[in-house]
Amino acid sequence: MTTTSTTKPTKAFWIIGSIALLWNLMGVIAYYSQINMTNEALSLLSEPEQLYYKNVESWATAAYATAVFGGFLGCVTLLLKRKITFTLFILSLIGVLVQATYNLFIQEFMEVTAFQMGWTTLIIVISIFLVWYSKIAINKGWLYK
Repeated sequence: MTTTSTTKPTKAFWIIGSIALLWNLMGVIAYYSQINMTNEALSLLSEPEQLYYKNVESWATAAYATAVFGGFLGCVTLLLKRKITFTLFILSLIGVLVQATYNLFIQEFMEVTAFQMGWTTLIIVISIFLVWYSKIAINKGWLYK
């Protein structure tokens, strides 16, 4: 008879997981808002923003989807204590990096502002943290299924 040795996650685990889930849920909402933007909503944006949304590359949109849904599912599986969490956060990080590369260095419609650079950096840092944290959770035996 073999048994799986597991350790009970700390309260911090549940807090971090819950906050991360809310963060990634906001990302999913932002993604859906972007892909379902009406012509009326688009007309309220500046001309550079309109050009960006009308011309964003499909691979950049796919990277965005990978980033937000990978992160969201990673958080769900984190709270369900599943080892696949690490893989999902890696996929999300790859999506974040690809999308950031497009937004900051490739697209030619909108000027990159200090705010946009800071926001993108924050998203990358959080994505890296979630990859690191999920690996720690696996090593501590909190993720085992």
